[in-house]
Amino acid sequence: MKVLVTGGGGFLGQALCKALRARGDEVRSFSRSHYPALDAIGVEQIQGDLQDADAVRAAMAGCEAVIHNAAKAGAWGSYESYYQANVIGSRNVVAACKANGIRKLVYTSTPSVTHRATHPVAGGTADAVPYGTHFQAPYAATKQIAEVEVLAANGPDLAVVALRPRLIWGVGDTQILPRLVDRARQGKLAIVGSGDNEVDCTYVDNAAQAHLNALDHLDVGSACAGKAYFISNAEPRKMSVLLNDLLAAAGEPPVTRKIPFALAYGVGAVSEVVWRLFKRKGEPPMTRFLAEQLSTTHWYSMAPATRDFGYVPQVSMAEGLARVRMAWHGTR
Repeated sequence: MKVLVTGGGGFLGQALCKALRARGDEVRSFSRSHYPALDAIGVEQIQGDLQDADAVRAAMAGCEAVIHNAAKAGAWGSYESYYQANVIGSRNVVAACKANGIRKLVYTSTPSVTHRATHPVAGGTADAVPYGTHFQAPYAATKQIAEVEVLAANGPDLAVVALRPRLIWGVGDTQILPRLVDRARQGKLAIVGSGDNEVDCTYVDNAAQAHLNALDHLDVGSACAGKAYFISNAEPRKMSVLLNDLLAAAGEPPVTRKIPFALAYGVGAVSEVVWRLFKRKGEPPMTRFLAEQLSTTHWYSMAPATRDFGYVPQVSMAEGLARVRMAWHGTR
């Protein structure tokens, strides 16, 4: 099968491309930059922007399926920048699929589309957990709009499924672990709340595997067509434990300092005002959305994904941490 992966040069994007190539699929990546790592595994690369409808349509020519993984992520930035990348970009992908007669579209969403302030989720499934309201972050707000619109495109000519991997980490991560280590070394890392809230996460290879499982089972009228699914390692643990497990993999001492949720939320609110008012560069050290995410229970049932497209995570937390430990120390 010839598959287009949007955002193929990113962390999950590269894992998707590697997994597809490993089983013999032809892969084309559509990204804004060129990545030597993709050249090395035989991935065809086309550079362009998702907001360019003509470029997106041309990039899909000759493909049989699309994994739409590209998005503007993060905790900070203008709503318009997120809207253009996540909503307009996804609209262009759907339109291009239809214009090229593509029958399969796997969309990478996020559990953040269901975020509802400090409302906990324990063992939730997509059909039982409603979409969130009153979002404090443009990422979650625009990804929700995009997911709704992408799933609405499911029909007799195009089968669509949305996957919501929770907190992707692993070897090659350039965001989560490096940021944790940097903040820990600066003495700026703390546990928000008690740290006893249970959370899910997803090793990157499992996230890629889920996408390939869904792609293989997806077709017009299939069990997963038109639906959304949470994806994780299915090994929920306390936030404080997860945080310190990741730090230990990087050879860092555990973080024990805690700050009350109310204080973190207040710092986030003030930081947001300061960053907007003074147009400061980079992301604030804390935001209201991040404070809520760090202190609230969020873990999900994999039963629907297992039932409808056979997803069973293959890399355990223990194995993933061991891999990260080896890779991290091998580069330092």
